[in-house]
Amino acid sequence: MDVHEIPTPAPVIQWPAFEANLAAMSAARPGTSLRPHVKAHKCTSIAAAQAERGHTAFTCATPGEMLGMIDAGLGDDLLLANETVDPRRLAALAARQDDASITVAIDSDATLAAAALAGIRRCLVDVDVGLPRCGCAPSDAGRLADAARSAGLEVRGVMGYEGHLMMVPEHGDRRRQVSDAMAALAGAHAEVGGDIVSAGGTGTFDMYDGTTVTELQAGSYALMDTQYATLGLPFHHALTILGTVIAVKDGYAVADVGLKALGMDHGNPTIAWEGTAVWFCSDEHVTFGTGELQFTVGEHVQVLPAHVDPTMAMHEIAYVVEGDTVVDEWPIDLRGWS
Repeated sequence: MDVHEIPTPAPVIQWPAFEANLAAMSAARPGTSLRPHVKAHKCTSIAAAQAERGHTAFTCATPGEMLGMIDAGLGDDLLLANETVDPRRLAALAARQDDASITVAIDSDATLAAAALAGIRRCLVDVDVGLPRCGCAPSDAGRLADAARSAGLEVRGVMGYEGHLMMVPEHGDRRRQVSDAMAALAGAHAEVGGDIVSAGGTGTFDMYDGTTVTELQAGSYALMDTQYATLGLPFHHALTILGTVIAVKDGYAVADVGLKALGMDHGNPTIAWEGTAVWFCSDEHVTFGTGELQFTVGEHVQVLPAHVDPTMAMHEIAYVVEGDTVVDEWPIDLRGWS
């Protein structure tokens, strides 16, 4: 298939940029020092490409992602990093523990009880390192780990996500704040024990020297988005949403890439032509100023999303291209919550 035959809107992965991103992260975080987060792409084909480069342990956001990874033969070491209390979903995971290595995050007596009742065998203690979301207080981590062991679970260590620091603009300031957050996580780990100290993301991938962190949970680096691109990271835009111009007016044009094709929580997308400016997005449309550029109805445009994770979750298939040739089609097969 030629790229111009792709039905739009559609995610397009530029193979050279994608391979370069995987190579850069493999060099920086080899082997199991990286636990890629599959929520960033929700695609077992991408996970398989990461595994081929030595990253055989994975982070998941949903039980459905966990089961999909197991079915794809990628279950060597899976971490469910979001607290889960749904007994049916936890039981479905517990039933696959002879097929895969399954670990779940716990951060309270309630999440521990749910895991133990379902028959989950292994856990990490999720510690609050400053992001106002999940995680127990660092001072409570040791008690919770003891309770988990008393309930029959193996405690593999701790995790803590400093997501509130990913976009701190100045590199040195970001590094200092990450160091403080990791000191809190290290203190909790000293009380919990275990081999794993798991943290981080794409925006802080190079900030763990001198800390006790053993693995990084980055995901967006593989495809990238315009928000992370503002940090000057050594990763390239591998993902665009291909659109078709459907209207051309005086000073602006409209393409078929709207709110239903883009994650918008980090702001407007960008049209990949210098001299254009996105005005706004609506359900099925992106309206952009064209400046002195000339567009025609039927022409393709490349739209760069501001947030890759929810963008990928809105589509069923990603098209892998080299130049103008589609070389593969990858199902986005970890979508949804089932």
